Amino acid sequence: MSSEQKDNLLEGTRATVHTDIAQKRSVQGKTASDEKAEKDTKRILIVDDEEDIIKVVKMYLEHYDYEVITASNGQEGLDKAKIEKPDLIVLDLMLPKINGYKVCGLLKKDTRYAKIPVILFSAKTQEKDMKLGQEVGADAYLTKPFEPEVLLAKIKELIEG
Repeated sequence: MSSEQKDNLLEGTRATVHTDIAQKRSVQGKTASDEKAEKDTKRILIVDDEEDIIKVVKMYLEHYDYEVITASNGQEGLDKAKIEKPDLIVLDLMLPKINGYKVCGLLKKDTRYAKIPVILFSAKTQEKDMKLGQEVGADAYLTKPFEPEVLLAKIKELIEG
């Protein structure tokens, strides 16, 4: 992906992330449920080879009190998923070493990790790509460029049931 394509992909996302974070910061005071949430922080693994995507998504999710773990290739993502056992994985498809379909399939076939929700997160928008995602056991498929609030809503839905 060219640097111009990356900039276009992230341009709208960055603006939305900054707006959402500013709105969150404007809320003052903590409630009992906020304090409980801090003690029960959910961990999310982001696997993407685009450093800018990782930075934007990580910043966004951390401002919503998620702990974020990152990996920049499929093998590293698979290893971290097994070691860290996150509450959810956001997984790109086009990755070095092992592609996202394979990573998802390997995790979903292993009973120790099969219950970890996986969101496939890709610029691939064709129906065949989404269908293959279902076949390897992905819990959701979101396309890039993305709306941060859509990603957040899907994460909440999959983590909280």
